[in-house]
Amino acid sequence: MKALMPSFLRRVGLAAAIAGAVAGCSTMEVTKQTVEQTSVARVGPEQTPFRTITGFSSALRCMDNMMIDYGVRDVTMLVEDILDQTKKVNAGTRDMLITAVSDMTRRSRAIRVVAFGRDATNVISFLASAQRQSAYEVIPQFDIKGSVSQFDENVIRNQKDAGIGFQPFINLGISRDAASNVLGIDLSVLTTDDMSILSGVTSRNSVVILKTGKGLDADAAYHKFGVSFSMSLSKSEGQAQALRGLVELAVVELMGKLTKTPYWRCLGADANTNEEIKLEISDWFYAMSVSRIELIGYFQNQMRRRGFYEGPIDGQFNPAIDEAIANYRAAIGMSKEALIDEALFKAYLNTDQTTISRPEKPAVFAAKPPAQQVALAPQSPTSPQAPSVPAQPDNQALRLSLSSANNQTRFARGEPISLLVQPTRDAHVYCFLQDENAKIIRFYPNRFAKDSLVSAAKPLALPGRMRFQLVMNSKGVTETISCFATPRDVMAQLPNNIVGTDFEPVSANSMEQIRAAFVNATGGALAQETFHVQAR
Repeated sequence: MKALMPSFLRRVGLAAAIAGAVAGCSTMEVTKQTVEQTSVARVGPEQTPFRTITGFSSALRCMDNMMIDYGVRDVTMLVEDILDQTKKVNAGTRDMLITAVSDMTRRSRAIRVVAFGRDATNVISFLASAQRQSAYEVIPQFDIKGSVSQFDENVIRNQKDAGIGFQPFINLGISRDAASNVLGIDLSVLTTDDMSILSGVTSRNSVVILKTGKGLDADAAYHKFGVSFSMSLSKSEGQAQALRGLVELAVVELMGKLTKTPYWRCLGADANTNEEIKLEISDWFYAMSVSRIELIGYFQNQMRRRGFYEGPIDGQFNPAIDEAIANYRAAIGMSKEALIDEALFKAYLNTDQTTISRPEKPAVFAAKPPAQQVALAPQSPTSPQAPSVPAQPDNQALRLSLSSANNQTRFARGEPISLLVQPTRDAHVYCFLQDENAKIIRFYPNRFAKDSLVSAAKPLALPGRMRFQLVMNSKGVTETISCFATPRDVMAQLPNNIVGTDFEPVSANSMEQIRAAFVNATGGALAQETFHVQAR
């Protein structure tokens, strides 16, 4: 019996240790406690819906479609190096941002990003060098600047330990811990005109990374507009993957604010109940209505895209936009009056435009002195009228003239080229260049002149005051410029491979293919003129 005692005690001790460890697990739960404490610390006592995600790829896809729907195109941006000011996150943040923008523009091709430089000095040098004599070297409109600005470790930490021992036979111990880290990023958009920050076009978001003592698993929680997103992280991903999600969320927010598209819809937020979104819409309306031109131009562009308006996008009142606004208000159940107010702006952003039927005919600008003007809320002094030009009969044959400013047809290598384009009646004009390498680019309309409508009374000067240049190539190879004129704006009806991005090669192989796309979009109602740039 004595000989069997140590073995018996060993078995009893092991069973007791295992039982104690198992029992200890039920009292050593730290993950739930840490999550609850972190949630309270971040958002207070409110209860928020959680969505399990693997990334914001669906939101990026949603924004891609939304930019097509709202007619966003030809936005160009520089991206500076996004530094890690905390020195704790070793990840390629700028590369993540570029990838996110690429994923967000697969179909729309609305935004072109140029990665350059590590600081403002390099950016300024790049902008200066971009004034070279080429249609491709155009100055980007905007610059993204920012950094990984926050990494707070162990904001909340819980740890529990337990142990049992039977010396010298066995010693068992168990430990569990969970901690939450907060990672933040700040990004802003600057205008390249003077490198000033665009008010309100910023993104400041953070993510809570919850890590457990296992060292194998972690979770990331994002909070935006009252919606919480939860992402599971593996050991191989960790905080770098959490940062990628944060960058994707920032890209959705930045581009939505910059282009005035309702990006919150892509994040599942409700503008009718969320106070933060209501304030943002109000801020947009107030900022745009200060000059009135931007607000009126916004609705001219959107109403023309929706088929309610056919006229200039110049930010000036005219009877056609009066009628278009009144008709659109009635279509969405508002009072039928020519009133642009905050209620209309909010309703427009929150309306599913696919549910609104296009009118049989748009309100057409006839270039006559208007009898009344669209009212703005609050009321403000009368705005100057758009210049009056003789009305053109609709049945007049549309023709187009295209020539150099001084009727020159041969140019020295590197010599600037200035063109004049004039339709016989008000029409929408689109110009393409087939360069010395047989690549075709669209250079009008462009990021500097988004309205394709050209008045018969005022020829279009290319490049005019736009911030690009057309020059004779250094090889002396003949280049071809073709301009197309249509009675209505057909940009939305053209294939994406024909529209492309301004100053970037499109996938068309010939001007004949470009023309075929216009014929298909207009039913053959168009005019075309070609100019050959030859060397001397």
